[in-house]
Amino acid sequence: MRVVVALGGNAMLRRGEPMTAANQRANIRRAAVPLAGLVRAGHMLIITHGNGPQIGMLAKAETGWPLDVLGAETEGMIGFVIEQELENALDHAHPVATMLTQVLVDPDDPAFRAPTKFVGPMWTHAEAKAMAAPRDWTIAQDGKGWRRVVPSPMPMGIPDIRALRLLVDNGVIVICGGGGGIPIARAANGTYHGVEAVIDKDHLSALLAKTLAADALLLLTDVDAVYQNFGTPDATAITTMTPTQAAALPLPAGSMRPKVLACCNFVTATGGIAAIGKLADAADILAGRTGTRIVAQAE
Repeated sequence: MRVVVALGGNAMLRRGEPMTAANQRANIRRAAVPLAGLVRAGHMLIITHGNGPQIGMLAKAETGWPLDVLGAETEGMIGFVIEQELENALDHAHPVATMLTQVLVDPDDPAFRAPTKFVGPMWTHAEAKAMAAPRDWTIAQDGKGWRRVVPSPMPMGIPDIRALRLLVDNGVIVICGGGGGIPIARAANGTYHGVEAVIDKDHLSALLAKTLAADALLLLTDVDAVYQNFGTPDATAITTMTPTQAAALPLPAGSMRPKVLACCNFVTATGGIAAIGKLADAADILAGRTGTRIVAQAE
């Protein structure tokens, strides 16, 4: 099968873990093992990944570059490490390539007026306010801490899709759309320019899966399934749900909700397989043995 696999932030960094290069590489090395297993099972992978902590730290460093350029930087550096560790896990038996990916957004998207995408490290409320005030940042609560939030417009198109399709159709495992891709807009004269935003990588992954006619979309994270009443004593794993059932779930806007909506988008448009679960369980999730599967109609 042709499978788009979206790696959550845990593929690079676990919550509470220091964001060192060594930690991030070690996590990516572990992530490469189940990915290599999918390839050896005969599946063709297109891999995307998050970049929230990394782009946030680069923005905090105040390099002078806008978010679109910092997005390109994170896409290159994270993609390089994923590429190298996956090549090693596959004993260099398959071609792997990382491609910077421009993604078209609408400059009038309401997201620019209501930032929701978490980037950067976690702070206390006082620390977040101190960081945000001189930089004109917007902050919001993320679990027990506070983080910066930036606009997250919906992806409208992938101008680089011809190059991506050329690689995929010729058997190359492609790492692309990192961090949701590089957000760009089209000017009146037809030229492109970057915009200050971070696109949600799950929504971009769904668009990529539809555009490349993928058979399946896997959103791999650090939890084993989508849960009803998550974080409470009544938490129950959901094995299967339809888009209608998903719409009725009160899911957090900044975490699981984009994943579920992205899966609903894909299966509604294509009837393909979409599932969410733990990175280490990738093969079992694809086979329907674990995780949460979103289906177009009730089975």
